Amino acid sequence: MESRRIARPVMAGALLLMGAAGAYAQREPATPLSGLERGQWQLKSEDGERKLCLTNPAMLLQVVHGAAQCEHFVVEQTQRSITIRYTCPGHGHGRTTVGVETARLVHVDTQGVLDGAPFSEDYEGRRIGTCG
Repeated sequence: MESRRIARPVMAGALLLMGAAGAYAQREPATPLSGLERGQWQLKSEDGERKLCLTNPAMLLQVVHGAAQCEHFVVEQTQRSITIRYTCPGHGHGRTTVGVETARLVHVDTQGVLDGAPFSEDYEGRRIGTCG
């Protein structure tokens, strides 16, 4: 009988700890992109420009592949930049470095293969307003 009284608090504590660990694991880790402002962004390159409604800063990691479902692997991360490799089954792969100057200014260097065609782009990204 005594062992049951001890086992219950121990089990409750273990379950609480596992629950807390699960909640921690579900949180998004902080990255250099975390501080970027959401809204309308303009990405300029030598080949022209594109506009992007940035609802999630991670969108900058695969600008060329857009909304394709891709698997990301962080190659390097500092306080001001992140470099990832990614693979999009059936659509190709890429490597992107995003350097964060301010919450409204970034540099995006990306290269890879999209649907069998190679790409290499170097963008300056600026927040220009709210999404319309």
